[in-house]
Amino acid sequence: MNAYDALIVGGGPGGLQAALSLGRARKQVLLCDAGPRRNAMARGIHNFVTRDGTPPDEFRRVGRAQLATYPDVHVRETGVAAILGERGAFRATLADGTVVDAKRVLLTTGMIDEELPIPGFREQWGRSIFQCPYCHGWEVQDRPWGFLVTPQSLPHAVPFALQARGWTADLTVFLHGLVLPADALARLAAAAIRVEPAVVARIGPHTLELADGRAIPCDALFAHPPQHQTPLVTALDLALEDGLVKIDSMRRETSVPGIYAAGDLTTRMQGAILAAASAAHAAAMLNVDLAMELGAPEAPHAAR
Repeated sequence: MNAYDALIVGGGPGGLQAALSLGRARKQVLLCDAGPRRNAMARGIHNFVTRDGTPPDEFRRVGRAQLATYPDVHVRETGVAAILGERGAFRATLADGTVVDAKRVLLTTGMIDEELPIPGFREQWGRSIFQCPYCHGWEVQDRPWGFLVTPQSLPHAVPFALQARGWTADLTVFLHGLVLPADALARLAAAAIRVEPAVVARIGPHTLELADGRAIPCDALFAHPPQHQTPLVTALDLALEDGLVKIDSMRRETSVPGIYAAGDLTTRMQGAILAAASAAHAAAMLNVDLAMELGAPEAPHAAR
């Protein structure tokens, strides 16, 4: 039976960083990476100092090559099917059937983005449809932009649109049949942001076709589709808040003692550098937790 100090589930920027931090702390680590990546369609990772523009596959290749320096870090190309047990004594069944033990678990699984039921959405996702202007705005600055409002993003439509005006003056908010209050519409109008109430019928690389037959130029469409947790995270029955894993803000421990979480599954502030930073934090807290076991008094033996 393989035994590890920490099992890291997920091999994106967060998982790679956590494995690096714990490897440098001389911990026995197993990193399980089943894929696929959320950013698989993106041409490059941006807004990440020293890595700006790096293709996702190259980012992962370099990360794994650097982990190979640390003999206590092990990487497996497999998912994690189930995790049972408790703090200090978790037992995980991997997707390939292997069973491993770990004292702690760190989840860096990200989120699963749900495809919007609009023709062209799947084809343009990651190519002309983006979530984050900090990651993709520079490359399409001063071109026609759109923001596709969903029920989830409706409360944040005005702040996002006003923020997007920093990258382009040519911006249309597509309500897709939803309704904004009059004061919100007034703020958008004051900022010279167009509002299109019609339903979007099709999304192309440079144009949005509306249900009434009109075509609106749009080189970059930003959208925040619904997201849900991976099956493993759901099965662990962790406390959630607005669909995100709830953690202690300092320790990054979940509602289940010994299970930590970092990255997109815990926050709406999602991005590669943010996931890596939060994973470094989680790894440090996990390492401190392991260290506190050293020299701890043993529990008294039960009377025989």
